[in-house]
Amino acid sequence: MRISEAESAVMEVLWKSHPLAADEVLAALAETRQWQEPTVKTLLSRLLRKGAVNARKEGRRFLYSPVLAREAWVQDESAGMLERLFDGRVAPLVAHFSRHDKLSDKDIQELRALLEEMDDDER
Repeated sequence: MRISEAESAVMEVLWKSHPLAADEVLAALAETRQWQEPTVKTLLSRLLRKGAVNARKEGRRFLYSPVLAREAWVQDESAGMLERLFDGRVAPLVAHFSRHDKLSDKDIQELRALLEEMDDDER
């Protein structure tokens, strides 16, 4: 399931708290987006058609909840990006970030710990 950058902003709100009405989604996005309510409703409609969210009617409004799990979306997005940019390999990705000073000392420590943990698991 392909979700646009704008749709992912709406999903992030719903993953944090749900069910929400369109106006509540709009309020949650107010600090980062200058969207109007029709924009949010359009995005919610698209997500509904894609099966990423569901809606239930409550009075005169609809309440939206995610169907698509964030973990599943992150997995699909990261696998696609890794395949497109690095031929499906993680090492060139890490090397790229290293060459462009995008890895902090904390990142490097976490990567070392992860590699050690993976090495221990193989033994």
